[in-house]
Amino acid sequence: MSRKIIELNNLVKTYHVGDTEVRALRGVSYAVEEGEFLAVMGPSGSGKSTLMNILGCLDKPNSGEYFFGGQEISKFSKNELARIRNEKIGFVFQTFNLLARTTALENVELPLLYSHANGRNRTEKALAALEAVGLKERAYHKTNQLSGGEQQRVAIARALLNNPSLILADEPTGNLDSKTGEEVMDIFSRLNRDQGMTMVLVTHEADIANYARKSIFLKDGLIIREETNPRFGQKAIRGQGVKP
Repeated sequence: MSRKIIELNNLVKTYHVGDTEVRALRGVSYAVEEGEFLAVMGPSGSGKSTLMNILGCLDKPNSGEYFFGGQEISKFSKNELARIRNEKIGFVFQTFNLLARTTALENVELPLLYSHANGRNRTEKALAALEAVGLKERAYHKTNQLSGGEQQRVAIARALLNNPSLILADEPTGNLDSKTGEEVMDIFSRLNRDQGMTMVLVTHEADIANYARKSIFLKDGLIIREETNPRFGQKAIRGQGVKP
């Protein structure tokens, strides 16, 4: 029986820019089950990034509740949120955020540098993560020797290193051409299908959202609708994504 990994109850987030009040989230309620593959869509200013920052424990709501893995974490301290981020969540961004002049292996090992893992264990785990994204043979190549798609795969491997409960991907194909973007999304699909990893993906591309089981649409800080993908589990077809 599946259980909820994320439960949001009436989340509100307001920013102040000078004298202007920006209501980024206006009362968002939603739940994500373990093993789900969810796409978050919406125009600029809809609240997507704010929602992802809260899901990733990078920010806190002004009011409302955020339950993660059964824990109410919306009022956790910064240190407690950092622990959840480091132990439970893997991040993949549009910009790959890799260190220059270092190897793929060294980039993947980064999350373990401040842990108690010894060098050999770190290397073994990092190589296993690179193998999971089909890049083990490029482990000792430096960042500038890797294509954009390979760099994003290194970033995915790094996100997998601590065996997270949740992968958050923010426009992960935004800097990639169509073919390479499809290859990256195939990796996400495989991780979700074969390993049961929970995926939450922010995208403005309907073709990319087509890889997810469900899509939610934000506008003006509210979820305005949810759609279930009838073709989930099939090969995504370009031009046949959900409507934005």
